[in-house]
Amino acid sequence: MTNKLTLSQELEWRGFVNQTTFDDITQLDDTRTLYFGVDPSAASMTIGNLASAMMVRHFIAHGHKAYLLVGGATGMIGDPDGKKQERSLKQLEEITSNKRGIAAEYEQVFDGMDFTLVDNYDWFKDINYLSFLREVGKNMSMTQLLDREFVQSRIGEGGAGISYAEFSYSLIQGYDFLHLYREHGVTLQVSGADQWGNSLAGVELIRKLEGATTHVYTAPLIINQATGRKFGKSEGGAVWLNAELTSPFEFYQFWLNVDDQGVGDYLKIYTLIEPDEFEQVMDEFEANPAERAAQKYLAYHATKIIHGQDVADSVQAASQVLGQLISGELAFTQLDETQQHLLEQVSTAQPQATLIETLVATGLATSNSEARRFIIQGAITVNGDKVDDDQPMLEFADVNGKLFLKRGKNSFVLIKR
Repeated sequence: MTNKLTLSQELEWRGFVNQTTFDDITQLDDTRTLYFGVDPSAASMTIGNLASAMMVRHFIAHGHKAYLLVGGATGMIGDPDGKKQERSLKQLEEITSNKRGIAAEYEQVFDGMDFTLVDNYDWFKDINYLSFLREVGKNMSMTQLLDREFVQSRIGEGGAGISYAEFSYSLIQGYDFLHLYREHGVTLQVSGADQWGNSLAGVELIRKLEGATTHVYTAPLIINQATGRKFGKSEGGAVWLNAELTSPFEFYQFWLNVDDQGVGDYLKIYTLIEPDEFEQVMDEFEANPAERAAQKYLAYHATKIIHGQDVADSVQAASQVLGQLISGELAFTQLDETQQHLLEQVSTAQPQATLIETLVATGLATSNSEARRFIIQGAITVNGDKVDDDQPMLEFADVNGKLFLKRGKNSFVLIKR
């Protein structure tokens, strides 16, 4: 990426301005050493984490030195912020596996960039509890911790309560900042909007123990402009970076189907598009919204960042074939071998004994009665032909062992015999 803008200008243009301890974000134009962390609470990051990670990319591109942290220690406790109930503790084997997954995603998202990977378990595994209480606990205000909104909600009337372990999470994260300041000269924590309070704990700890000024910069919460709700959920739940949790095709389709109102914002956040090209893409989009030029650019380039160019090219081609099938421009029986192979990236399933049973098993219907109603209403097609009654799946003629089963306009599955 060619940096024609200063970092502060880049952050403003992309919509990455939120809470910060800086009086003026132009102070970020002077390079610093920062850290950004993700806890291994799952096997993968989501596109919520990705927004913050993309912001960190711009810090690195503008010359800041970055330490990317995998929270092996904090992951053993679990961040209670935003949680109404106490978390279940994860097994150590799962945490270890999750750490590997997140580290691999760091390598992909920050491909070609200079960063140092660290794990806070490395400095917490041998820490002395009494020493920690004397140094950290003695310098953390109970009043400050009790004032946190999530603590108030958990210990107030009707709250589920909070364990000492989760209550202490801020101390652990605060010590991370202190350790990285002492060992690596880190003076800035970059985080998601939900980490503001935890990040300030580190700033305060460093001020008291080291007499130094450090800072926090948070990414904004990404909002779905069409619904007003937090962005990043699909019908199946969270959108993951891990291909086994969200397939590259599903990942691509998520971006392809984002709302018109917010697509410009998402382009700036989730791709490396520059202002000149952004204007060109949006001009094309606004001239003909039905062609979805902005969503197509977003889907391809977001997929390329996470899954690589070869995968992005493949799912883009599969999506084009699928679009032709859905529109009726192309019949399933007309597909050549290459096109059929591309479609295998689409949701695939094995057939059941009957059409109704297959509709339920593939999630195209929630029950036998709903499947029967869809058939009666003419909402079900097999290989492009409407079906008007239930019948054994063996009676449908396949194309090279495949059937294209569709409900309505946009719900589909490729059946492989």
